[in-house]
Amino acid sequence: MTACAIEGTVRDGDAAVGGTGFAIAADGSYAARLAGEGEALFPERWTLDGPEPYAVPLPLGQPEDPHAQLLPLTDGRVLIARRVAGRCLFSLLYPAGPGTGELPLGAVEAESVRLLPPAPDGVCAYALAVSGRSTGVWRVTGGAYGPEYVAKIPGHCSGGVWLDRKGRLLALDRTVDGGPVKTVTVDLGRGGEVTPLLQLTEESRDRLLLADLDSGLVLIRSDAPSPGRERLGWGVLGSARPVRFPECLRSADAVLTPFAVQPGQALTPEACAVALRVDAAAGSWVGLWRPAARRLLQLPAPAGWFAGTGLWTRDGALALPYANASVPCGLARVGGAAQALAPEGRGRTRPAEPAGGKQRGPLGTVGVRRPVPLQQAPLMGRAMPG
Repeated sequence: MTACAIEGTVRDGDAAVGGTGFAIAADGSYAARLAGEGEALFPERWTLDGPEPYAVPLPLGQPEDPHAQLLPLTDGRVLIARRVAGRCLFSLLYPAGPGTGELPLGAVEAESVRLLPPAPDGVCAYALAVSGRSTGVWRVTGGAYGPEYVAKIPGHCSGGVWLDRKGRLLALDRTVDGGPVKTVTVDLGRGGEVTPLLQLTEESRDRLLLADLDSGLVLIRSDAPSPGRERLGWGVLGSARPVRFPECLRSADAVLTPFAVQPGQALTPEACAVALRVDAAAGSWVGLWRPAARRLLQLPAPAGWFAGTGLWTRDGALALPYANASVPCGLARVGGAAQALAPEGRGRTRPAEPAGGKQRGPLGTVGVRRPVPLQQAPLMGRAMPG
């Protein structure tokens, strides 16, 4: 499976893991969220790799703050990050008989601390800590014990996309001294060595949103083709081909954010199906797209969908987690989602069942603009990630 573990409000390119959002483990086996109502919030772990999803509550002695961050590990434990008196405290939660076990890990003191998406190995968890004019990368789990300082990066960093399966190369969106945001690669195996990854023009704002390690497909957001207005584009890691900005992913009245890429498409980036969250005044729903198809298929989401989360199965189905008054733990499948986007435009797909809302019409488009070339990336001359 390929899963996305990020859900929440996107602010300045930063996707927050936590809040009342929904986080999925690296292999799609578990998920976690803050459940409950009002101030009575508690962590809840979902099991996703069985015949039917089911939830296990992990309450402790007092309710959790709504800003607590959660990240499930592939061993079934859930990492929680709590902000207390200027510090971020980390603990691992796990079922312990009729109650909840908690293993305190330590704390990081910084202006802001944010959990990164789960590392590919499913065991390590990392966090970004912003202080002053630099950003620290901390390994919270998977080390000797407790938070370990891994790297210091000049500037303010956001985002976070893994570029290899060993959890060594991390892409971050960085701003230095008020300049435009650019994506850089941080080599955690070399003490945090920083090299440029995305720089379409000197003045453009360039962010990496997703990277698929099977095919090399990357999804970016940049204002290079239309200064002052960011657009979605795609490229290939390690390729000299230019970044392209499809017209079908351009809209004046909706925001499109990719959240999951179809796995198993080795070295065929044009064939990868991509799931996108579509946000507009009418609400949020699901978009399906692949580079070779050159069209965006829009589908209703199930009622209570944790917007911007989901995972692809190896058989080409898209699974969307949701919870509502009737179904407190649900996983709706969009059958034949990948096949529906065949390049020749053939094939059919079924809406997510059960579904809420109605299918939306096509997004507005305007004139075609010439794609902007991708400048040299640090992965050029190295082995392809994976």
